[in-house]
Amino acid sequence: MKGKISSKTIYDTLKDQIHKDRFPAGSMLPAELTLAQKYLVSRPTIAKVYNQLQDEGLVLKTKGLGTVVTHQHANTNHTFGLLLPGAGESEIFSIINDQLLGRSETGSFNCLWEGATAGSAEIRESLIESCCESYINKRVDGIFFSPLERVPDADELNLKICEAIQEANIPLILIDRNIRISPDRRTFDVVSIDNFNAGSVMAKHLLDQGCEELHFFYRPDSASSIDLRISGVRDLVQKQGHSFTTNNLFCGNPEDLDFVKKMKITPGKTGIICANDSTAAVLMSSLDAQGVEISSDVLVCGYDDMKYSKHLKHSLTSLRQPCEEIANISIELMMRRLKDNSHIPITVNLSGEIVIRESSQFQR
Repeated sequence: MKGKISSKTIYDTLKDQIHKDRFPAGSMLPAELTLAQKYLVSRPTIAKVYNQLQDEGLVLKTKGLGTVVTHQHANTNHTFGLLLPGAGESEIFSIINDQLLGRSETGSFNCLWEGATAGSAEIRESLIESCCESYINKRVDGIFFSPLERVPDADELNLKICEAIQEANIPLILIDRNIRISPDRRTFDVVSIDNFNAGSVMAKHLLDQGCEELHFFYRPDSASSIDLRISGVRDLVQKQGHSFTTNNLFCGNPEDLDFVKKMKITPGKTGIICANDSTAAVLMSSLDAQGVEISSDVLVCGYDDMKYSKHLKHSLTSLRQPCEEIANISIELMMRRLKDNSHIPITVNLSGEIVIRESSQFQR
């Protein structure tokens, strides 16, 4: 009859597996009951082993979560958590996400991605807090976070997540947008396009095409980056001697035909800048349903240069973001912050590229 396995043997086996990277940093050890059944011992015996490993700083036991390996080898790569909920809605986040994962395969870091990228904003909202908590419990070396948008309490949730990461003293890099914060709160490292300039660039393009009045259309609870784009549009339009007031701002659902009808459109003189391509695509369909002709009565443009933009009924003029470079610079800032997490926050604004198509050119 085989002798009973001692707790010391189990401890030595697990410790050896951790040191040999069988259980790398951030991974979960088997549940206590599972391991107890494997070794035919009591659950308290496994709990004792896990407590000993925790006392030595090799693991972290968290009630309701399990036991996470925290041991870092001297030559082990850094482990970063990805919180990019927008990857479920926009291609730009998928590209950024893929670039980060691609760099992790050849760089000095690993990425954890727990999938907070559902297409529904409400589902993303429910996932993002649990993903953040999981990364903190796993003691990742840093977190890349693209703040949530398009849900009513997004600002409060984004701030809550950022503060939780800060309290855990985990380096944090915000991607694509900042969070709305009051002046007395700390800011964060942010990498994005220059949204103010992006607004100015699009406004100048439409004015150069002969528009004399510009509107800006966006959905409720949009990201803070939209505020900057609006400011850029307003600044350029007013410098060119035209009016741009709250009467030119339309915050609503582009599918709502009654709301869309509220926009004053002077045939051959009006341009509409949309917050993104998805809004522009729906708005053009709504305008078409009302008999408003794109490129004849009105010009429309958007942002992000989604793949479908050039295949719409009226190919859409859009501003293409340098997604891969956004990811690359985010990594550089993360490495800087790993050396000293007390660095003064940096904001990096990159230039986008306008892609001109049919929707922003009058057919005279």
